[in-house]
Amino acid sequence: MDIVNLIASYGPWAWVVAGVIFLALELVVPGGIMLWLGVAGIITGLATLFQPLGWPLQFLLFGGLSLVLIVGWLRFSKGREAPTANPFLNRRAERFVGQEAVLDEPIQGGFGRVSLDDTIWRVAGPDLPAGQRIRITGAEGAVLKVEAVS
Repeated sequence: MDIVNLIASYGPWAWVVAGVIFLALELVVPGGIMLWLGVAGIITGLATLFQPLGWPLQFLLFGGLSLVLIVGWLRFSKGREAPTANPFLNRRAERFVGQEAVLDEPIQGGFGRVSLDDTIWRVAGPDLPAGQRIRITGAEGAVLKVEAVS
């Protein structure tokens, strides 16, 4: 009940102060959630300043705004990856998909080796002799999936 008494005694300014505290916490604990709680607190304070509301409605408004703002931000930011100059930086094997090369070692028992750039890669595919031209069709970890080129 102390929180209710605090809000009752300071009125809308308690929400504005709580919103500013949430915004300050966002600087210390980044993640985006505190930002939207702070915005919801400030909006609740301003709404209560212009239209007096009972404390249950104030909490309902704060909770509803917080939920809407956080869910809205998560939906908006989901799937928004920043473009990069090197999209295959941590996925080196995937950058070779579609390229053709010549086998250095034959594929026997499903596995062989091929030289690409400055690295020797393990390849998986049908049994093929050394010197056979191949096309890289996929990657599974550090193993390149290949097929013969006619």
